[in-house]
Amino acid sequence: MGGRRSVQRKMKRSKHKRRGEEIKEQSHSETALPKKLEIVLKCDTSGCAEAVISALDSLELEGVQIDILSTGVGAVNNSDIFMAETGSRLVVGFNVGVMPHIDRIIAEHTVEIRIYDIIYRLSEDIERIARSLVPREVEEEIFGSARVIALFKSSRRGIILGCEVMRGKLTLGKPFRVVGAMGPLYTGRIESLHIEKEAVKEAMVGQRVGLKIRDFDRVEIGDLIESFREISGQNVRPWQPQSKIFYP
Repeated sequence: MGGRRSVQRKMKRSKHKRRGEEIKEQSHSETALPKKLEIVLKCDTSGCAEAVISALDSLELEGVQIDILSTGVGAVNNSDIFMAETGSRLVVGFNVGVMPHIDRIIAEHTVEIRIYDIIYRLSEDIERIARSLVPREVEEEIFGSARVIALFKSSRRGIILGCEVMRGKLTLGKPFRVVGAMGPLYTGRIESLHIEKEAVKEAMVGQRVGLKIRDFDRVEIGDLIESFREISGQNVRPWQPQSKIFYP
C-alpha cells in the first residue's frame, strides 16, 4: 500500500466559468486554502490501515485537511522517517514497533512518531493535532449595552456620554465600544462611571450613567455602547513535531 491519499473528499468544479469569476475564485482560494496535516501511516495489517484511514476520514474538520503521504505494513523504519520529512514530519503507527536506533534518525530530521493500539485514541489525538493548526475566530461575550441619550463636555479632554443601560450592565474597567449607524467607532476601557455625581463601579439595566471618553468626540445621540470581553481568541498552541517516540 502506498502513495499519497487525502482523507477529505474534493469538491467537483464547473468546467465553464467566465474569466472574471475564475480570477475571483482563484483570489479567494489563495487566501482561504485549508491547512494540511500530512502523515505517514504504518499498521500491522492492511485491514487495520483501511480502518484507521476510515476513522480519520470520518473526522469533521473545518479549515484543515489530513493527507496520508504513504501507508505501509510493519515496523516504522528509516524510509518512513524520510517520507515524513516531505510532509508534516509525523509518523503514526498502529499495533507496530519501531526499528532499532530510530531515535537517532528522528532527532536528525525532527520527525515525531506516535504509536497507538486503540483506534479511537489515535483518531482523537490526530483530530486534536489537526484542530490546533487552525486559528480560532475571536468570540465575544457581551456584558451589557446602553444607548447614548445625551452628550456633555468634559472639563478635561474628551466628552461624557449620558447613557441609559438597556441590557446587562456596564462595569468599571471592562472593555467597551461605541457603535454608530455605520459600525464600531471607538474601543477602549471604562475608566469612570457616574450616576448623577456619584462614582460607581457598575450601572444596571434602567439606570442612567455618565461614561467618559478621552480624545474622541464623534459620538452622536442614539449610538450604542457595548461592554464586552473576548472569550476565545487565544488558540491552542499549534502542534509542532518533536523528535520523540510517543506511546499515548
